Amino acid sequence: MASPVQVAVCGPGECTRIEAAQAYEVGELLAARGAVVICGGGAGVMAAVAAGARARGGVVVGVRPTPTREGASPDLTVTIATGMGEARNAIIVASADAVIVVGGSWGTLSEVALAKRRGDVPVISLGGWRILDADGDPVGGISYVASPVEAVDAALPRER
Repeated sequence: MASPVQVAVCGPGECTRIEAAQAYEVGELLAARGAVVICGGGAGVMAAVAAGARARGGVVVGVRPTPTREGASPDLTVTIATGMGEARNAIIVASADAVIVVGGSWGTLSEVALAKRRGDVPVISLGGWRILDADGDPVGGISYVASPVEAVDAALPRER
């Protein structure tokens, strides 16, 4: 039996209502397609994606920066307390078959960079920062999408 696809959903702990709604829908869609959601397990986008996935019976793994589970979203299925601070972002990205970014923050930007360094994982940005090179051209390898459906379709191609 094949393991389920694991999708990291990254975004700011303090997000807009639009970002929260988008993250919630991404969580619902990922759960409906049988993917395991991996996130930072905190507030904002992380809490919204966890709530969306759990609403559809999905599995959500939260990788916390703190040494305890305190402050973790109540919608997590599994909480991993790392005590690693932002370095936990490497664990989130390394554990994922695809990375969806909703919105933008410095921590989220680090997750995009870590995912791009891997080289073998799709990175999808929904309302996140547009990353440009020194010439002002978009950095390659990031799929910019306009909706949660497009984000999930890019992360979970039907042939997987």
